[in-house]
Amino acid sequence: MSTASDSPPDAAPAKVSQQTLNKVTFAGGAGTVVEWFDFAVYGFTAPIIATTFFPDSEGATALLQTFAIFAVAFALRPLGGAVFGRLGDRIGRKKVLAMTVMLMSVATTAIGLLPAYATIGIWAPILLTVARCAQGLSAGGEYAGAAAYVIEHAPDDRRARYGSAMPAATFGSFAAAATITWILTELFGQQGMQDWARRVPFLIAAPLGLVAFFIRQKLDETPEFQKAQAERDSAEAEQPSIRSVVRREWRAMAVLAGYISITGLSFYMFSTYMTTFLQQVVGMSSDTVLLSNVLALVFATALAPVIGIICDGVGRRPIMYASALLLGGLAIPAYLLAQNGTLVTALSSQILLALGAVSANVVTAVLLSEAFATTSRYIASAITYNVAYAIFGGTAPYVATYLVDRTGSAISPAVYLTVICALGLIAIRLMPETSGRPLAEQLTMTGDIPVVAADETTDDSAPHH
Repeated sequence: MSTASDSPPDAAPAKVSQQTLNKVTFAGGAGTVVEWFDFAVYGFTAPIIATTFFPDSEGATALLQTFAIFAVAFALRPLGGAVFGRLGDRIGRKKVLAMTVMLMSVATTAIGLLPAYATIGIWAPILLTVARCAQGLSAGGEYAGAAAYVIEHAPDDRRARYGSAMPAATFGSFAAAATITWILTELFGQQGMQDWARRVPFLIAAPLGLVAFFIRQKLDETPEFQKAQAERDSAEAEQPSIRSVVRREWRAMAVLAGYISITGLSFYMFSTYMTTFLQQVVGMSSDTVLLSNVLALVFATALAPVIGIICDGVGRRPIMYASALLLGGLAIPAYLLAQNGTLVTALSSQILLALGAVSANVVTAVLLSEAFATTSRYIASAITYNVAYAIFGGTAPYVATYLVDRTGSAISPAVYLTVICALGLIAIRLMPETSGRPLAEQLTMTGDIPVVAADETTDDSAPHH
């Protein structure tokens, strides 16, 4: 693959072979699996972390403290998105993606090595918070960059199909984290997990991270970025600042963030909080809960590419509407069903949530790239994605636990999700259809996506400005 300097500034991005596309999709997905496996382990071991690092607190209080640190990592994600996003638009996607996966692996391994509160006292939760902050910085630069890397290689009519590898990798990594946690719990029991086995999932991060780092190091840069870089070098233009990107792209960022609120909240209500809900509220055993979660996450992983194919066929907006309506309509029935406390009802409730959560995550992965120009795609998409996730995704377990504790209603988290879905419909109405348009065409829009009325028709065969 040629470098930016080998191509004339006005050249179209090089056509990518199927072999290269397969390699890129695998590499992007593999790195994302490592990133989110590391991030997921914390959520699945939250009850154990609560008693290990906050032994002076009990019940909901210890769990709230644990989820507060969970949320702290998300608070750092917008900063990570800004820092790594600016680097990604300046020096390239592949170099930054190698950095993020290595940082995540180091931080996660550190959590696995941390002594308990009984050993070093207050330093235990302090060091845990520092490691979670490093995880948050890394995660902030990962997802939007990995999605852009894959989609900038993909054909215009199959961007959602290949982009679905990112949410599939995310759900798959959560499934792997849940599986390992479940196996360890089955083998060593709660006491064994408390004593030492809790460390194992975190320590797996070291070898996985090294593998992902070397895979990404061997990648080439995307054709879209090479073309944009060549044009910038030819014009002797400087890389846009964060301030100028936000000023130019604020409209697109605000509308997309409004929809990503659904994506982030539904993802963590489904993948992370539900296990806590089934154990702490419903009273199910941890091994049964983790088994149901593993099965539901495997279902979600398999569903993602199917949704990607459908999304390329029907467009982005129908999938956006479908995700909001599915989640808004099924959240309360899912939580009511979960309260029956059996493996079948626990699994069924999670599958109901998965239908909307997977749809939202697949369409979000492709919108992150289609909404912004190549020269500012990484930074604009990373900030948008991570701000929305920090506000709604990172706080999801904390808010859900708080609502149940304060209201006494087991379905209060479902009501919260339903309300956010209703509000998200406003953002969907404002979002224009972006399916099938060449990514380069977005450059003429300078990232300022026009607000298209729901009843306004557009001719997708003509240029959109």
